Amino acid sequence: MERWFITMKKADFNQIAEKYQISPIIARLIRNRDIVGEEAVDFYLNGTIADLYDGMLMKDMDKAVEILSEKIREGEKIRVIGDYDIDGVNATYILQEGLSLLGASVDTDIPDRIKDGYGLNRMLIDRALSDGIDTIVTCDNGIAAADEIAYAKENGMTVIVTDHHEVPFLEAGEEKEYLLPPADAVVDPHRQDCEYPFKGLCGAAVAYKLMEALYNVMQKDPEDVDYLMENVAIATVGDVMDLVGENRIFVKQGLEMLKRTKSQGLRALIECTGIDVERLSAYHIGFVLGPCMNASGRLDTAKRALELLNVKTRREAVMLAQDLKALNDSRKEMTERGVEEAVRMIEGTDLKYDKVLVVYLPDCHESIAGIIAGRIRERYYRPVFILTRAESGVKGSGRSIEAYDMFAQMCRCQALFTRFGGHKLAAGLSMKEGDVERFRKTINELADLSEEDLQMKVSIDMQLPFPYITEELVRELEILEPFGKGNAKPLFAGKDLRVISPRIFGKNRNVLKCRLEDLKGNQMEAVYFGDVEACLREMERKEAMSFTYYPSVNEYMGRRTLQLTIVNFR
Repeated sequence: MERWFITMKKADFNQIAEKYQISPIIARLIRNRDIVGEEAVDFYLNGTIADLYDGMLMKDMDKAVEILSEKIREGEKIRVIGDYDIDGVNATYILQEGLSLLGASVDTDIPDRIKDGYGLNRMLIDRALSDGIDTIVTCDNGIAAADEIAYAKENGMTVIVTDHHEVPFLEAGEEKEYLLPPADAVVDPHRQDCEYPFKGLCGAAVAYKLMEALYNVMQKDPEDVDYLMENVAIATVGDVMDLVGENRIFVKQGLEMLKRTKSQGLRALIECTGIDVERLSAYHIGFVLGPCMNASGRLDTAKRALELLNVKTRREAVMLAQDLKALNDSRKEMTERGVEEAVRMIEGTDLKYDKVLVVYLPDCHESIAGIIAGRIRERYYRPVFILTRAESGVKGSGRSIEAYDMFAQMCRCQALFTRFGGHKLAAGLSMKEGDVERFRKTINELADLSEEDLQMKVSIDMQLPFPYITEELVRELEILEPFGKGNAKPLFAGKDLRVISPRIFGKNRNVLKCRLEDLKGNQMEAVYFGDVEACLREMERKEAMSFTYYPSVNEYMGRRTLQLTIVNFR
């Protein structure tokens, strides 16, 4: 069951509307997103690149820049070591591109998800040593690699860490002792002693800030690397960062750049996935381009995605883009099979009574466990761990719900894991195969989740009567974009609506169309893409229903009509 509630935040909407020349509806939506005070509203509506903070405000940025400018002048070999996901690949590209334009002797390395695992390891450092590398720069990893960095330092290397993950800590009573790695510079906005005003950057954004600062210090024009903002945008959305503050500017700006990108590889990927480039949005990064880039790190090597960004000729770009799309298509098929198998196991056993679902799928590819966990969480609205058989023992990924701090709960039974890490809503783990059942029992015994916690909360912006829904309003809603985590697409509701001539169509029978009529006889076209069969059954049974929706303009054969996209029904 879902719990619907309307966000009722107070403000003088008419005054805000007048001041910023927007409608009171838009003013209310901005307030609902916790944008309060003139400065914040102005930044939200009108923020541009000029409003981004100076990267030099980050702790150790001065050290990092000084070391790099010296290494470039001396012609020392620099290696960028990234991570195998979309953020890591784009961060690697930003550093490699920025440094080579300054004449640095620079190359890159990215760990293999299955052979190397996440982040910096000894093998990567040994590889760098045997290649005569002088300096390692990490991106999107490194903050937790204290031992590995100590090893590199013992072997005479210079190490700069750029990362955006939380700093590991030990708890000593009430106090936390933070464990910074022994690198020559550690640039991470999450450091306790870092005074950078915005903490929510992704790894690629931190890398970009480093390049900007370096260009300033080396007396080059930082605008020369502005075009890399499109990579920051891809990484920000792809790594599911909150689209607030600086992130919103990066993504807004980056999307405009992407529409006219000079990157052969990105242009080829946009074309081969069939995106209308003029209407490119954060949605397309999150659900079309991003998964293709991530698929290379999941099923092959992330170096293929980096190659796509580096590619110089149209022919190569098209071939690589098609490769990544094909990899993602097979990843989708594997995911569907994994989800079906997990549902069969849950429904066919007493797993279905558990508050925390622990599902062991030995034959599932370990790199898609997290995606399957996310899909199962959506379906059952419970915390989910999907475990798979690995080279030694069992590996798994967890996805959580709002009311359950997954990482904290795992800390309470950490003796069962050989390795684990994560945060409130997602986690990864390794364990012995013999401990799977014990883990399932223990994690459920520890779970103090109430029935209410296991109800999905649907947060509605406001009830919106049909006469208010106009093309003008739909146009105005675009002011609030880009939408995503932390800046949700507005959700409106209507109740006591009569459903007229509902029907399912589409070649996969996955679209439901109908008309909705309110008590005053106003009608709107509506469309629904969820569980269409269940929705149709409800519509045929009920006189009147409640819906949540957002409005859009549908263009078909040159005709423009207003239509609602239904999100929830009851």
